[in-house]
Amino acid sequence: MQRHSILNSHIAKVLADLGHTDTICISDCGLPVPEGVQKIDLALDFGVPSFEQVVSIIAKHMKSEAVHVAKEIKENNPEAYDFLESTFPSSQYEWIETSHEAFKEATKQCKCII
Repeated sequence: MQRHSILNSHIAKVLADLGHTDTICISDCGLPVPEGVQKIDLALDFGVPSFEQVVSIIAKHMKSEAVHVAKEIKENNPEAYDFLESTFPSSQYEWIETSHEAFKEATKQCKCII
C-alpha cells in the first residue's frame, strides 16, 4: 500500500501517464466536463477539499510548464488567481489567459478534469 505521494489511484495513474504537452485541468465543481474526458471527482462537501489544497498537492508531484486560466478569474475569483500566481510565478511558468469559452473548449484536450 502506498503511504506517500498522491494516494488517489486515479490521479496517480494520470500523472504517471502524462507526457510533454499533455494537460490536466483542476477546477471547481461548476466546470462542465466534455464527453470523453475523464472526470476525477474529489468533492466531499462544497469546497472540501479546496481548490488550493488540490492544486498544491498535485503541483508537488507534477512537472508543470504552463498555467491556463480563464481571464474572468481575475475579477470573479481574485483569491484563486492570487494563489495561482504565487504557486506558479510567471517568471517560471508560461501563463495562458483566454476567455471562459475558450478555456472550456481547451478542456476537451485534457487527459482529465479534477
